[in-house]
Amino acid sequence: MDQFLAFGVVGLSTAAIYAVISGGLVVTYTTTGVFNFAHGAAGMMAAFVYWQFSIGWGWPVWLSLVVVLGVLTPLFGLLVEIAMRPVQGLGEAEKLVMTVALLSGLIAVARWIWDPNDARNLPQFFADRPPLHVFGATVTWHQALTMIVAILVAVGLRVLLFRTRAGTEMRATVDDRSLVGLTGADPVRANRIAWMLGIELAAIGGVLIAPVVALDAMSLSLVIVSAYAAAIFGRLKSLPLTFVGAVVVGMMESYLTGYLPQNAYLPGIRLAAPAILLLLALLLFPHGRLRGRDRQLSPVPLPSLRGTIFFALLIVWSGLILATVLSDSDLITYGQIFAVGVLALSYVPLAGFAGQISLCQITLAGIGAIVCGQLGADGQWWAILAAALISGVVGAAIAVPALRLSGVYLALGTAAIAVIFDRWIFTLPAFEVFGVRISFFDQGSVEVPGPALFGYAIDTPQRITVFAAVVLAIATLGVALLRRGRLGRRLIALRDSEAAYATLGGNLLISKMLVFGFSSALAGLGGALLGMQLGSVTGDQFTFISGLPIFLVVVLAGLGTVGSGVFTGAALAGPLNAIGVLWPALREVSQAIPALLGIAFGARAVKEGGIASLRKRWDAVFADRVVMGAFLGWTLVAWLLRLADVYNGYVFCLVMVVGVILTPILAQWRYRRGHSDDTGPDEPEIPVEWWGISRPWTPDDEEVLDRAVVTASQ
Repeated sequence: MDQFLAFGVVGLSTAAIYAVISGGLVVTYTTTGVFNFAHGAAGMMAAFVYWQFSIGWGWPVWLSLVVVLGVLTPLFGLLVEIAMRPVQGLGEAEKLVMTVALLSGLIAVARWIWDPNDARNLPQFFADRPPLHVFGATVTWHQALTMIVAILVAVGLRVLLFRTRAGTEMRATVDDRSLVGLTGADPVRANRIAWMLGIELAAIGGVLIAPVVALDAMSLSLVIVSAYAAAIFGRLKSLPLTFVGAVVVGMMESYLTGYLPQNAYLPGIRLAAPAILLLLALLLFPHGRLRGRDRQLSPVPLPSLRGTIFFALLIVWSGLILATVLSDSDLITYGQIFAVGVLALSYVPLAGFAGQISLCQITLAGIGAIVCGQLGADGQWWAILAAALISGVVGAAIAVPALRLSGVYLALGTAAIAVIFDRWIFTLPAFEVFGVRISFFDQGSVEVPGPALFGYAIDTPQRITVFAAVVLAIATLGVALLRRGRLGRRLIALRDSEAAYATLGGNLLISKMLVFGFSSALAGLGGALLGMQLGSVTGDQFTFISGLPIFLVVVLAGLGTVGSGVFTGAALAGPLNAIGVLWPALREVSQAIPALLGIAFGARAVKEGGIASLRKRWDAVFADRVVMGAFLGWTLVAWLLRLADVYNGYVFCLVMVVGVILTPILAQWRYRRGHSDDTGPDEPEIPVEWWGISRPWTPDDEEVLDRAVVTASQ
């Protein structure tokens, strides 16, 4: 009985912290309509800064708390509100990218400032005082403090929301943001208060939970998964039910720690329990109307067939160039461009075309790597097809429960699936099913050899790089054909309105299963290629957190653009990877760069995508045969000089960067010189017919648009 009471006290104190954190999450979402995935990371940063003040610099505890909670946290909340303001009316994926960028950035910054290899501990509050004894249970002063803080937060939120003008404005903003301004209230001020209050509650929770868990950036940021589950209990709008959910989550974690049987298969289930509970809550509880009726969806461009074929050939040519100019070690590092590109491309049909936000694509990539490694141990060519097929089947299975979810709820559900795999499934020891041995990352790593095609072994970094480039080119062409076909138009109609799509005769289940299966197959294919490129992979390469930068860069590149795959691969495995390789001390800084770009330019980039901006600069190049020929000649000469060992691979890359920068400048100069008589404020549109990548509007486009409208109306 004493043990039962002891675990009950631990569960209640943990539940109190979850209640504080999830309360801030609910207040932020209901007022602003933005679900803050960086909520836990904000608490993590507050805990680290508090440790720096109180332990690192020896400040008094009271002064450290005043500076962290009274000064720095409100200022940080204000900065977050300013950063989030431009994305207020965008779609769910575009709003998520800002908080995902903040999450990735805060983790990278924390790991850069505070070396994760150095152990840090925070003492509990009032640790020098003797514990209390309540009904035979021992309660530490720290545990009592967390419960008191949770009660004060609950009372304070009740008074704020129902007894103050600011609370009235916040509740009115929840009901109708566009109408509240007509009543004399200020929705911007309500948002500002909500963000500052939400970040403040996250910081309080982070400071309270840090003394009882490891002071680690990754684990502290993922504490938010438990708060997610509590918030879903309240359907992201009811604070009392959210607090009840926090009690359920906290007590469940505590009693699983004490009473879960000890064997090789169950330890991970305790770590994954909050994510499992989150997934069950999402599937079982009814959900209210999602915020964002006035959302502005990003455009989904229609790629031309000639342009896509040219782009696919360009990808293959790039693979050939890299395979011939880089050493084996450099190819293992930078040849990941094409494998990561295939993985990133999986987001385009799923989130870009169909509007289904999945945060577990990296998990499906891990499944693909495992399957390819297990079935292709001797270079079987069909192992990579099996990897794509099995990943696709798993993705299609995810689509069945996902039928109940959409928007942020779907993002939360897929995030829960990713965490379940990270903490439990991928850690399971090998077992047999019907005589077939199944293993994950229980041995630490999985070897993934290259296949043998028609007796030709793809077993060197050069061959694997070219093979991955060919696969990415074929996948890009396939996604473009999907966008141009009838199914692509149906998926876009599904993104615009699931209710309207179903009303007009569309089958939600079939459509979602098809797009989830296809995208998951691409993700599994990318994971298999990544394993081949690296030779072996570990579970740490397929965690939920490691997949967020890929999602972030894809959204910044243009979620509905077929070129987002190679753009993301080039960005993550190219210059950002090079920073960490050439200057190891800046590895964490390089990981924060995508997050910083997402925060700084996300509001503008997500509206049209970074690829669209690049296309505008290169339109003149594609239209000018002379300049385009000069650029191809520049590339060919630089390639031949590298093959002749005139310079090394790094100089070749520098020469290519110079060419990429100067070519559009030269094309724009030639264009302006040839149109010097144009005096209008806007430059005339540049026709690009010869390359087929971008061209003026034609009657054929009108016909395509008419067919799309008729299909949607049917």
